[in-house]
Amino acid sequence: MKQKLYFEDFVPGSSATYGALPVERAEIIAYAAQYDPQPMHLDEAAGAKSLLGGLAASGWQSCAFLMRLIAEEFVAHSAGMGAPGIDEVKWLKPVRPGDVLSVRHTVLDARESKSKSDRGFVKFRFELLNQKGDVVLEQVNSIIFARRGGAA
Repeated sequence: MKQKLYFEDFVPGSSATYGALPVERAEIIAYAAQYDPQPMHLDEAAGAKSLLGGLAASGWQSCAFLMRLIAEEFVAHSAGMGAPGIDEVKWLKPVRPGDVLSVRHTVLDARESKSKSDRGFVKFRFELLNQKGDVVLEQVNSIIFARRGGAA
């Protein structure tokens, strides 16, 4: 079992890389059929004619892959209290069938809450990487964590 992480455990400038999530053709198509039914996410030929140059996961599915990896690695084992939103998302390269995804996170900032002393805000840059080490998605956002010894 992983040690529970609190606000104090996230030091600005620190980073970590983790995960190995394989992406399958069938899950790209199933996700697209239900949530983002654009041709380039449903069909190889349509994808080849698009700016993506082949079948590729929806950007929103890529965000979901990122969330799964960060939840499994540390959010589910932390004193996380939620997030106030996403500051920025960039889809930099297509996610393809056969890719194996991992995450690199960097702590950009950590600040105590001014109004609630039991918590703090940690700002991260999350990079979703393919098996070649290419950054396919970049996301910047804060997560609220309870402070050690504070009421969660």
